Amino acid sequence: MDIDQLNTEQANPDSFEIEKMTTKQITSYINREDQKVPLAVALALPAINSLIDATISQLQQGGRIIYVGAGTSGRLGILDASECPPTYGVEADLVQGIIAGGNRAIHLAQEGAEDDRQAAKIDLSRLKLSDKDMVIGLTASGRTPYVTAALEYAHEQNAQTGSISCVKNAEISTISDYPIEVLVGPEVITGSSRMKAGTAQKLILNMISTTSMIRLGKIYKGYMVDVKPTNEKLVERAQRIIQKTTGANSQEARDIFEKAKGNVKLAILMQLGHLTTEQAENMLLENHQNIALSIETLLQEKENTHEC
Repeated sequence: MDIDQLNTEQANPDSFEIEKMTTKQITSYINREDQKVPLAVALALPAINSLIDATISQLQQGGRIIYVGAGTSGRLGILDASECPPTYGVEADLVQGIIAGGNRAIHLAQEGAEDDRQAAKIDLSRLKLSDKDMVIGLTASGRTPYVTAALEYAHEQNAQTGSISCVKNAEISTISDYPIEVLVGPEVITGSSRMKAGTAQKLILNMISTTSMIRLGKIYKGYMVDVKPTNEKLVERAQRIIQKTTGANSQEARDIFEKAKGNVKLAILMQLGHLTTEQAENMLLENHQNIALSIETLLQEKENTHEC
């Protein structure tokens, strides 16, 4: 497909006299266009769900999520990946982001890097992919050479693949196991895919990482029970989470938090089940660190005890 035929390269007729608009008119116009994004994402939900379910399956087998992109798309992948360790308490390599041009491209555009197919293979080869991994290509145009080459290499290593593009019948969709095409329409500034296309990608990335972590047991009653309390704000949040999920008062929450050595999930289980640290640790281990399953086990054991 020629570049001028791509959805992301179409001119928006409402922008033809944008330079004559007032600040109020421009911001109102951008806001109207932005409101189209969640509607476009909603239409893509079946494809999004398929990718997420496949991703969860890979993670449950010990695999990883690896985002690959160039420019804005690459930065969005890195942003999503970098938020997972502090939010969900996962290891830094569980969700990773790779950008064409390397770390320098995060801060300074490396425009030619997106055409380097060989670099994509070299960058991915460093990660030693396996059939348990999920490699997700991010490219608004659906044809970025660095990203398509990355997915081709991922297939060679028997990894599963997904893609997020913003054009219909995207080239990358033909080589992706789980393609997503979200059609947001022409940008306010022609070709500036950092705008609506970037917003759409961010919303979908939020869904992928958040839903995956919920399904892996990293969330309980809407709270981040695997949060790493690395500063004063997070320590206070951790103790509030213990209070909200167990009914403990503030002093009880502080005490159990200390006994659990700052492990919120462990503290909740200890408080609810009146368990020792070792008992709670064993229960979490038996339930693959999933707190919801652990609490179900706890309740079932109590029920069985009452029946006896």
